[in-house]
Amino acid sequence: MTRENSLFNNSSYINLETYRKDKHGVKTPVWFVQKNNIIYVVTKEKTGKVKRIKINNEVKIAPCDYKGTPTGTWVSGRAHIVESIEKNDILRLRNKKYGFKAKIANLISFNKGSYVIIAIQI
Repeated sequence: MTRENSLFNNSSYINLETYRKDKHGVKTPVWFVQKNNIIYVVTKEKTGKVKRIKINNEVKIAPCDYKGTPTGTWVSGRAHIVESIEKNDILRLRNKKYGFKAKIANLISFNKGSYVIIAIQI
């Protein structure tokens, strides 16, 4: 694990900053999992962060609390949408890490489309 990735070992949330077309940053606290030095975020296809990453794959992330208040250093990275069979493995890791809370989130966000996995390399 890289030094940058180890910044997130004890966190439940990261603050994910994505960028609009006008380069204005949008910060969103999200759940995440790590695998093979890559940080993965599970979201739904109709969210703003997916649209913004498709336009501009540069991101910044920092460990944070559930409200998005950073608890550590911001680091830059590049994000892309995962289109492979790996998607099911990442969903399993997310469900294992967040347990019952993940099931509730699934129910709340059912109208936001299919799952999308965002991979972030820092």
